[in-house]
Amino acid sequence: MAGTRKRHTAAFKARVALAALKGDRTVNELAGQHGVHPTLIHARKKQLLQGAEGVFADGSKAAAVDAEAAQPELLEQIGRLKMELEWLKKTVGPVG
Repeated sequence: MAGTRKRHTAAFKARVALAALKGDRTVNELAGQHGVHPTLIHARKKQLLQGAEGVFADGSKAAAVDAEAAQPELLEQIGRLKMELEWLKKTVGPVG
């Protein structure tokens, strides 16, 4: 019999990972309490430790990276709009 796979929320995963990080219970005790496999608890704890620095990272660095990534697209759009403007000036002629 194939059972349906459990889908846990991010809040549940964080709660289990924090409990594992706390260290007052063994992984097997946590697995029994929360109804998940001990391997998942180890994986969530490792993921929490790797991503913890992102919580305290400077947000301006991420914004600068996003701005640099969008720059080529914006330059392309500017060029396209300039071409359209020149075409309209030639087609319509002088206004006013």
